[in-house]
Amino acid sequence: MDVIFIFEQLLNGVGYGLMLFLLAAGLTLVFGIMDTLNLAHGALYMVGAYLAARVHDASGSFLLAIVVAVAAVKILALLLELLVMRKLYRRDHLTQVLATIGLIMIADDAVRAIWGPSPVMAPTPAWLSGPVTLLGVLPYPAYRLMLIAAGVLVALGLYLLVNHTRLGMVVRAGASNRRMAEFMGVRVDRVFSFVFLLGAGLAALAGALMGPITAVQIGMGDAILIPALVVIVIGGIGSIRGAFVAALLVGLIDTAGRAFLPPLLRVVLPPSVAADLGPGLASIAMYVLMATVLAIRPSGLFPARG
Repeated sequence: MDVIFIFEQLLNGVGYGLMLFLLAAGLTLVFGIMDTLNLAHGALYMVGAYLAARVHDASGSFLLAIVVAVAAVKILALLLELLVMRKLYRRDHLTQVLATIGLIMIADDAVRAIWGPSPVMAPTPAWLSGPVTLLGVLPYPAYRLMLIAAGVLVALGLYLLVNHTRLGMVVRAGASNRRMAEFMGVRVDRVFSFVFLLGAGLAALAGALMGPITAVQIGMGDAILIPALVVIVIGGIGSIRGAFVAALLVGLIDTAGRAFLPPLLRVVLPPSVAADLGPGLASIAMYVLMATVLAIRPSGLFPARG
């Protein structure tokens, strides 16, 4: 393994981590602020990916595909929040889990009925299809660099929104003490609706951006939901900063494990054994990280205050 290969894989890990952050940020806001465990969050990610792929294929405009996907998923999330989620806000977590698992099943069947059971190809925009030479020696896909830039910009925007705006102050007040916030004139139900729609928009954005480099298929949201849950547990439930740091850690560990473990294991094991064992060890690395963090800091790396 040379230095160029290592640097390339680390960049891939950062990109994957930032896309995990987009999904985990919405999930941690809904769970941490609204105390609502919405497992259907991954279904919104899936719908965003499908919509973006179809609109991009039909129109040829990647930016239009992202806008349409985010807007449509927000409308869907608004209906979901009005018809289902508001009835779950004051229910226990077990009820929320069972109800949102039912929503996942409905979403999977709806996607199968609309777009069919086969995976959908999401095209890469032509203006981002070529490589960019980094450090004068490493040709790196321009699209993956765009993913990194988009993730950083969204992270910065969320931090400023939650911590340095009046709207963010109202959101934190409603999460910290709902009854007192209502006495002070805050429409907490509207605040919660805003948070839910914000989370849905982030999930749709993540799906739209990940579509060209992953398989757009039924159940894709379920597969990425588990790493997203691991991220919010490691970072601290309700913490945007914690979700950002944890997503980067999980992305780097997962990508590095899949890239570096198999060749390292081949030094001491037969190639066939190393090829099977390496990915398996890489897949459990994030759970080892989560267990280690929780053993040291049970509330996560950066638990939200209040």
